[in-house]
Amino acid sequence: MLSGINFTAEPGQTTAFIGSTGSGKTTLIGLIPRFYDVTAGQVLIDNVDVRDMRLRDLSGQIGYVPQKGVLFSGTVKSNVTYGNKRASTKEIDTAIKVAQASDFVKKLEGGLQSNISQGGTNVSGGQKQRLSIARALAVKPKVYIFDDSFSALDFKTDAKLRKALQKETAGKTVLIVGQRISTIMNADKIIVMDEGKIVGQGTHDELMKHNVVYQEIAHSQLSDEELARNKNARKEAK
Repeated sequence: MLSGINFTAEPGQTTAFIGSTGSGKTTLIGLIPRFYDVTAGQVLIDNVDVRDMRLRDLSGQIGYVPQKGVLFSGTVKSNVTYGNKRASTKEIDTAIKVAQASDFVKKLEGGLQSNISQGGTNVSGGQKQRLSIARALAVKPKVYIFDDSFSALDFKTDAKLRKALQKETAGKTVLIVGQRISTIMNADKIIVMDEGKIVGQGTHDELMKHNVVYQEIAHSQLSDEELARNKNARKEAK
């Protein structure tokens, strides 16, 4: 599935992955929490092979949000605190706020104590995704993994969430798998995947100059005008 993979994701930076369906993005990041193990090479966190860690210790360092948000029967609160039962009220509120879930949680009759059905069947896809993100934030991990976790969100909510995440995840290692260029274009490092291999690494601007695969993805999603506007916005931000 994967071959010739070599990269480092640094603390305090966002590393993003993009590529066509089946390029190996989800398979690659699934190696970090040990959904399966490498058959060659190593996956290291702070220079320690993840296979040498106890699963409890490993999972305590990772906040993982899958492609499809997963909720359990219980309440909003029990779902958000699933990975951190000791989370304070302030920490819960902050996680929900950063995940852009505050508005809809407040509208629920029971607020944090509102019932959630098994699988989250009584909330929308976007709400389910936001609560899944809040759950990862409540863990306060060293490593955040967002596996195409913003796909169920509208563009406005996506942008607001990513902006809020920058402050909340400062100093942490953030990995984002994205399908939308707009979601990952401001990452510190973008890794382009194709057929199980890395075919490019760099910033958005660097890849737009030198990487054909990335160029094709970008132009399939955004017009030249939109790309230029985003480029100018990044210059102004610097």
